[in-house]
Amino acid sequence: MSKILFVVTGATTWTLADGTEHPTGYWAEEAVAPYEAFRAAGHDVTVATPGGVIPTVDQGSLAPEVNGGPEGAERIVAGLKAFTELTHPVELAGVDLADYDAVFYPGGHGPMEDLAVDAVSGRLLVETLDSGKPLAVVCHGPAALLAATREDGSNAFAGYRLTGFTDAEERQAGLADKAKWLLQSRLVEAGADFREGEPWAPHVEVDRNLVTGQNPASSVPLAAELLRRLG
Repeated sequence: MSKILFVVTGATTWTLADGTEHPTGYWAEEAVAPYEAFRAAGHDVTVATPGGVIPTVDQGSLAPEVNGGPEGAERIVAGLKAFTELTHPVELAGVDLADYDAVFYPGGHGPMEDLAVDAVSGRLLVETLDSGKPLAVVCHGPAALLAATREDGSNAFAGYRLTGFTDAEERQAGLADKAKWLLQSRLVEAGADFREGEPWAPHVEVDRNLVTGQNPASSVPLAAELLRRLG
């Protein structure tokens, strides 16, 4: 049995380019599907958030149209209720990586607001990367990688092959023109070797101990890859 740390955004809104706040949080499916896979494999999950706040689910991620219909939406809601660790998170600043065997970051636009500039999360990511422990990040979760800087100011993930929510997907979702910045573009600027799959289709990249998924459809194969690495 392994211990997996879920680092979840604490943001409830995403500040757009015009200063307005777009309601957000974490994306339900990206939390529920991996959680169910990890628990089914017998692993323990601990949720950590900035400040230890109870994370907020993006209400848009509960809609039937993004969950394959009403039945899918009902399953996700039920999965969230079973994910009781979300209701008593630990404070991210108090996390000791030595207590965990792997680290996972789900997405949602929330990480664009807080984790992208969170130095505590950034240090944890650098430590995880350097430790060789499996690190899995999906969809908008890779926004957190932008805060992972080394002492010389370089990004720890520069040169790593990875993926995340693409600029094309952001445009198709209707928010690209309103955003302050786009995830794919910013990761490329940070030096990442960003690989782009077809919009909305499952796509996972693996480079050393880093496993990344492009979008919500990638959360299940990403979780499976993390489980393979845990043995």
